[in-house]
Amino acid sequence: MELSRIERIVDKYFEGETTIEEEKELQNYFSSTEVAPHLLQYVSIFKHFEVTRKEHSNLETPIFKNPKTQKRIGKNNFYWVSIAASIVVVLGIGLFYMFGTESSIKNNELGTYDDPKQAFEATQKALNLLSNNVNVGIESVQYIDEYQKTKNRIFRTVPNPTSEF
Repeated sequence: MELSRIERIVDKYFEGETTIEEEKELQNYFSSTEVAPHLLQYVSIFKHFEVTRKEHSNLETPIFKNPKTQKRIGKNNFYWVSIAASIVVVLGIGLFYMFGTESSIKNNELGTYDDPKQAFEATQKALNLLSNNVNVGIESVQYIDEYQKTKNRIFRTVPNPTSEF
């Protein structure tokens, strides 16, 4: 066999593009004693395929040995799964009513003020907190913009007109 042809077939083999005949040709080549030195690394792969092809399992699988017992086991499982699903649904509904109604009453009482001054102060406090968090975010964006400018200077790229803040 031509060495260049074998090399092409090996490349095709590792790309997954070989035919059955080409794979058999590779199998025959690598099981022979005349393998090129730079292709010796692939001999163990093809020898492994040959060994595994000869292996056979003597284990019997007991799946579906007796169809009557298999059907009965399936019916028993369905019965118990149905009972378990019913229990889960009942518990879920019970826990929802037990814990869900109390939190909805508490949520209705939140955020209501009788005194307008208290409502105004609470609103100012919330807006101040929001403003502080937005300012922290803007500072982070300024760091990113500075990084972008430095990167543009290093790589001499055209500045991005949309990155100005």
